[in-house]
Amino acid sequence: MTNAGQVSRGDFFAPSIAKRFAYVGVLAYLAYAAATLGLSLERIQQGVGHGVRFLAGFFPPNFTQSDILPGLLESLQIAFLSSLIGTAIAIPIAVLAARNLMPPWVSWIARLVIIFCRSFHPVIVAIIAVKAVGFGALAGIIALTFASVGFVGKLLSEAIEEISLKQIEAIRATGASFMNVIAYGVVPQVMNRFIGFVAYETDSNLRNSTMVGVVGAGGIGGTLFSAFQRFDYDFVAGIIVCIIGLVMVGEVLQIYVKRVFR
Repeated sequence: MTNAGQVSRGDFFAPSIAKRFAYVGVLAYLAYAAATLGLSLERIQQGVGHGVRFLAGFFPPNFTQSDILPGLLESLQIAFLSSLIGTAIAIPIAVLAARNLMPPWVSWIARLVIIFCRSFHPVIVAIIAVKAVGFGALAGIIALTFASVGFVGKLLSEAIEEISLKQIEAIRATGASFMNVIAYGVVPQVMNRFIGFVAYETDSNLRNSTMVGVVGAGGIGGTLFSAFQRFDYDFVAGIIVCIIGLVMVGEVLQIYVKRVFR
C-alpha cells in the first residue's frame, strides 16, 4: 500500500504509451545512424585485424631517441605556464561573474566571457594560435590559457555564489572596502575548492599539452605526430609511455598539493 502522494516502484518503471514510443524512436534512430555511418560487422572484423597488426609494431617501445626529454619538458612548461596565467585571468572574471557580489549587468558580461572561453576545444584554439603567432610553445600556452580561463572561471564563480553571505554582511558592517570583503569574506570560504580547481586544471593541461602539440603548438605532441608520419611505431610507443608517466607524476603532485594547502 502506498500513500496518495507516493508512487510505487512498479508504477514508476511501468512502460506507458509515451515511454514505449520513446524507446521505439531511440532504437529506430540508432539503426538509422548505424546505417548512415556505414557501420557493419565486416568492417569491425577488418578493423580488429588491422589494429592487432598495428599494435604489434609498438613493441618493444623505443626510448633511445633524443627527442623525448626536450618534448616532455616543453609540454610540462606549457602546462604550468598556461595554468598560472589562466588562473590569474580567471580569478577577477570569476568575482565579476558571481551574482551574489555583482549587479546583473556586470555578472552577465563576465559570464559571456567565460562561455566564450568554454565554447572552443583547445585544439581549435591551438590551430588559430598557430596561424596567428606561428609554430611553437607560445601557441600552446595561448590555447591552454584560453581553456583554463573558461574552466577555472566557471567553477570558481559558482563556488563564490554558494558561500555564506552572513560573513560577507558582517565584514561589510565594519565599513570594509570591497577588496577587504573579498580577502576576508570570500577567499577563506572558497580557498580549498579553488586549490582543487587549479590542481585539476593543471593536471588537465598536462594531458592537453600533448594534444595541442599535434597541430604544431609545441610540446611532445609534435614529436608524437612526426613519429606517426614516419611509421616509427616503436618510438610512438615510447612517447606514449612517457606521456602516461608524466600524467601520473602530475596526479601525484596534485594529491600532494591538496594535502599541503588543505
